[in-house]
Amino acid sequence: MKNLIKLTVNDREVEIAVEPNMTLADFIRYELGLTGTKKGCETGDCGACTVIMDGIPVNSCLVLAVQANGRKIETIEGLETEEGLHPVQEAFVESGAIQCGFCSPGMILSAKHLLDKHPNPEEGQIRAAISGNLCRCTGYQKIIEAIKRV
Repeated sequence: MKNLIKLTVNDREVEIAVEPNMTLADFIRYELGLTGTKKGCETGDCGACTVIMDGIPVNSCLVLAVQANGRKIETIEGLETEEGLHPVQEAFVESGAIQCGFCSPGMILSAKHLLDKHPNPEEGQIRAAISGNLCRCTGYQKIIEAIKRV
């Protein structure tokens, strides 16, 4: 039996009936069509599915959609404005911190969360903030440089 949930995704109110076992990652990708949220390991280890829920980065593969009822969700698609890319996105592009791009949405959202709380983070804070996001391409140095650049 489906459950009706109502939440705000990227400042847009959404009300949809979902299966009780649907993850937030699947809800975002398949019900809302926001494919920037990637599905990687589906066990909470890689961070590819990171979104910001009520101001906190979460692995959306570990959250059921029904648990997001009444919550505010921000995905990578919510960062871009009419003026263009978010400064974190711009810094990732300018620093060469995006290679295959699979980890980028989750990495960028984790970085944004850090920078919202600590506008001038030290390298140790940056490393801690992105420690839940795995990248197989960059070796992390360019990602750290991009976050410092913002």
